[in-house]
Amino acid sequence: MPSTLIVLTVLAVGFAFLNGVHDSCNLVSTMISSHAIQPRAALVITAIAEFTGPFIFGVAVANTISRDIVASANLNLMMIVAALLGAIAWNLITWLMGIPSSSSHALIGGLIGSVAVGAGFQAIQLAGVIKVVIFLFISPIVGFFAGLIIANVVYMAAWKSTPRINQTFKRLQIVTSLGLAMGSGANDAQKTMGFITLGLVISGVQNTFAVPHWVILACALAISLGVALGGYRLIRTMGSKFYKIRPIHGFAAQGASAIVILTASLLGGPVSATQVVSTAIMGVGTAERLSKVRWGVAVDILSAWLFTIPVTAAVAAGFYWLLSTGIPAIGKLP
Repeated sequence: MPSTLIVLTVLAVGFAFLNGVHDSCNLVSTMISSHAIQPRAALVITAIAEFTGPFIFGVAVANTISRDIVASANLNLMMIVAALLGAIAWNLITWLMGIPSSSSHALIGGLIGSVAVGAGFQAIQLAGVIKVVIFLFISPIVGFFAGLIIANVVYMAAWKSTPRINQTFKRLQIVTSLGLAMGSGANDAQKTMGFITLGLVISGVQNTFAVPHWVILACALAISLGVALGGYRLIRTMGSKFYKIRPIHGFAAQGASAIVILTASLLGGPVSATQVVSTAIMGVGTAERLSKVRWGVAVDILSAWLFTIPVTAAVAAGFYWLLSTGIPAIGKLP
């Protein structure tokens, strides 16, 4: 196996781990904030569910990433390495700052930036990019309205209930969190699977874009380990800064997010779990009253999302230039 392909694989698995750290806030923040389950137990059970996602729901998203965004004939391994470095750098910065950014945006932005510099814009397949962008930017809107609708249905169903119904919603959150975690594993873990598969094809190790079983296992294990270790800075942002989340809010937000993410995964559309969960939480809060949501926090997170693709594209382009010309010893790796 070429040395650069080994580096690519290690970076991709590392990115999957960081993605899992980011994902932990999406999967457990509402459960923890509504006191449905203890933090460590929540992280462990969702990590297990995250691991099973790709094995249950397939690898349609990985195929989209590896085949539809760039023309592999014009690529080299260093472009993919640079894309991963750009995405990892952005994930680390936003994690340290406690900002729930989109790992999906970071990965796509990194790939576009490195390929544009290394092979030219003609290597980027516009139809595939448009498909990905549609999923990435429409899914948060769908998440908001799904949260709004499901919350209204739940509010009507629980209208005459006593406060004891909170215990029911706490238990139901465990079920919805498992569905959300499997959907996240079936979507986010597949993005790095697609990068590794693309590297295997470019290097000639395999002739087709079929995702090998060892790639599925490695990426699923890495992202689930990241979830298990958790990102408590991000959990605090997602779980408490929008508004005070009660069990009914957590149940509705998790249910809405799980539906959107699982549907996108089956359709092969990469989405940002961070975006979908965030907007679902806002939709649930809006269903109660518009003023319930702290919209200033939402604006801060939205700004990070909008900057992610151009920033990671620029950073990845810089990494590619550095690797190919600035550090000759690395640029000449096989």
